[in-house]
Amino acid sequence: MDRAFLRTLDPELRRLYAVLRRHPAGLREYELLERLRGDSPLRGLGELELFRVHFLLFHHLYRLRQALERGGRGSLEIHVLRIRLLPLQGAAPNPRCLPAVPDPLAAYYLDLGHLVHTRADDVREMLRWFWRRFRIHMRREDALRVLGLEPGASGGEIRRRFRSLARQHHPDLGGDPERFREVVAAMEVLRTCEEPAPAPRGDRR
Repeated sequence: MDRAFLRTLDPELRRLYAVLRRHPAGLREYELLERLRGDSPLRGLGELELFRVHFLLFHHLYRLRQALERGGRGSLEIHVLRIRLLPLQGAAPNPRCLPAVPDPLAAYYLDLGHLVHTRADDVREMLRWFWRRFRIHMRREDALRVLGLEPGASGGEIRRRFRSLARQHHPDLGGDPERFREVVAAMEVLRTCEEPAPAPRGDRR
């Protein structure tokens, strides 16, 4: 390890960095928590406590990513299913830590106000939204298949295909009513996927 770089990190980030270096293929969020907090790191925690553990972990992960990019040491992939160190890929160090594009997730987790102001009711609302989105995303590929599109189709491609198929199969234009209903239902699923996450109550000003 680079001692000069490690000296720039606070103890929480040094420990996190050391764990991730030992697992170059990456870890899931729960696996990382096990290595940081021991076996069964979430046992007995309520919804609000679980949110706080998750938030603080991701807060430190985004801080570590900033430090890595600022020091030209690489970057960090941050997702609940995989957290891993990434090479810098030849990019120059970014001394002011300016992101190439806005990152709303980073902005959210780096703001400790969200941790302070989020209440139990907010967490329950976010969980309801998450599971609704999860069920919708499980259906997303089927909806795209109905429209004859690949999983990576853009919003513009989806809208153009829907308009084309709706004209083609509209019953008033001599189309197949059953096929038209399938197309409309698939588009409704895809529209729902675009709904924004609920804002924590502390942000509703």
